[in-house]
Amino acid sequence: MMFPSPGDAASVLALSFGIALGLFALAGLLRPERAFDRLLFGALTAALIATYARWRWSDTLPPLTPEAGALWSYLFFAAEMVAVVYTLLSVIILLRFKDRSTEADAAQARREASGEWPAVDIFICTYNEPREVVEKSILPSLAIDYEPKTVWVCDDTRRDWLRDYCEEVGARYITRPDNKGAKAGNLNNALRHTAERTDAPLILVLDADFAPQPNILKRMVGLFDDPKTGVVQSPQFFFNADPIQHNLAASDSWVDDQRIFFDVFQPAKDAWNAAFCVGTSFIVRRDRLGEIGGFPDAAICEDLNLSLGMSRRGYETHWLNERLSMGLSAEGLPEYITQRTRWCLGTIQIALLADGPLRGPGYTLVQRIHFLHGVLNWACKPYIVLMLLAPAVYWIAGLPAFEADVLSFLRYGAPPLFALWAYSGWVSRSRTLPIFMEVTHAISALAVTMTLIQAAVRPFGRPFKVTEKGGDRSQMRVRWRMASAFGGLSLLSAFSIVWAFIAPTAPAEISDIDYFNLVWAGVAMVLTFICFLVCFEYPRVDLAFRYDADARIEAGGTSYACRIATLSPGRATLAEAGEPVSALGAPLILHLPGIGAIDAVADPAGLSLDPTPEQYRALVVALYSTPRDTIARAARFTPAVGGLLRRSLGLG
Repeated sequence: MMFPSPGDAASVLALSFGIALGLFALAGLLRPERAFDRLLFGALTAALIATYARWRWSDTLPPLTPEAGALWSYLFFAAEMVAVVYTLLSVIILLRFKDRSTEADAAQARREASGEWPAVDIFICTYNEPREVVEKSILPSLAIDYEPKTVWVCDDTRRDWLRDYCEEVGARYITRPDNKGAKAGNLNNALRHTAERTDAPLILVLDADFAPQPNILKRMVGLFDDPKTGVVQSPQFFFNADPIQHNLAASDSWVDDQRIFFDVFQPAKDAWNAAFCVGTSFIVRRDRLGEIGGFPDAAICEDLNLSLGMSRRGYETHWLNERLSMGLSAEGLPEYITQRTRWCLGTIQIALLADGPLRGPGYTLVQRIHFLHGVLNWACKPYIVLMLLAPAVYWIAGLPAFEADVLSFLRYGAPPLFALWAYSGWVSRSRTLPIFMEVTHAISALAVTMTLIQAAVRPFGRPFKVTEKGGDRSQMRVRWRMASAFGGLSLLSAFSIVWAFIAPTAPAEISDIDYFNLVWAGVAMVLTFICFLVCFEYPRVDLAFRYDADARIEAGGTSYACRIATLSPGRATLAEAGEPVSALGAPLILHLPGIGAIDAVADPAGLSLDPTPEQYRALVVALYSTPRDTIARAARFTPAVGGLLRRSLGLG
């Protein structure tokens, strides 16, 4: 089928502009909580994407021959169609969603009325995290409003100081002589050890950098009244900005890239009975673990494999979409990339397992499709790499990725792009932004593509890489290796634009396909330049939370009223005080409600605190056991672009 010619420039621009206005108007009129609205907007978006795919197949590919130009075009088309299939599957998945909060309310009320609460063992998995990280999980866990519970610190680095610390604060300590099976092996060791001691029927699993809220168990355990429930999972929230947010000065205007997965896709997957465990802040039934042989260690993504093992037995993973814990996001770019390549490799490993969803028995068709959707999420990344390279390949090697002009793309390519932007922002409730979303995907695309290539040769046997947390982040760091890659890509796109005009073979008149690739090169140059900016890691200060509370400062026997603005276990800043802090002299005593009288010293930035060990622990619990909106929950375009411009101009 041959598509009609695009028409003149004015009519094509008017059509594309009209479609864009209509789509964004539709986003304002429809409501994502209504099933019919989701179907309508999703179907419209899918129809435009499918029309684009047909146009690509019919009008933009050369005859398939063994020549370089044809092979390049078909390679690019194949990678692009992987992304198209993934996007269409996403639209289908997002037709549904499930909110279990009402179910959790009813279950909690039943338990409170009866007074019967099952015992819970809390496993805190730790591997080499410093004390200032792991204590922020241990102390809030001990403070959870629930009985009976037992906190077990599962140390896979055999640290004497951590054993002593656990004994001091009242937690129990478990270790083992080796690290066989990585995190899954650590959990299975704790499973065997606690079976001989407490043998609680439910197990809450936390990573060492996650602080639970006091109500986490009362909100979650009631969902196990359903005998089909094997796992109850809550989403991850973060105290700190991830490297993209932080390095682009967008922590208050751009959401972390996992928000869409946790807040949008997992509730949708739950409605299809295909939600899965995400490694921390989940509860699992001990007896169900026994039926599947414990925490699975055949792949490095033990969390996803746990839910799949439950699915084979007919048990379900339920998603309770409430903020019941908070942790540390990856603080540096290498750690951020390490996480994503590990998740990618783990998904590929599970796909290759004999009992995995692509080959094994016991899964429903829907569960297999949802797992395939997860595989395609990673398989899309090579398309991003090719898309950033394609215009340079055209101008330097003379090989077009597809044969189209600007007007044809505006007619057939621009409408689905506008639809995807409008639909994504609408269905995610303002958790996506053009440009920033593309940059987020591009940052990990190179590393994930390399992981896919390596997995094709050797999918198993690679070591489990733990995401490092904590450490000194007070100095500017440049990730030169990644900066060189993205800077080189940006310069390559810029060079290709210049080369189009100065090359010895440059035509006297720019053709339609030349115009198309010039625009494409400009887009690739901008995206890779923003990725280049992300590679400059700006200093991070220690976390200090907004803490709006009245307090008193005592100095020289005189007491002054004050109001706390921000607070951390070691520092406080004041919103207002009866006297200038610098004039109060030393020593000072800060009387903080709920904590007591804390020794302090004034400095130009506020108060440096010297709490007793008991006060320090109380501060950790008060600060980290409370929900904190320290980073954006929804995206805002104008402030995000403002931060990006400041970084581009080197204004900090």
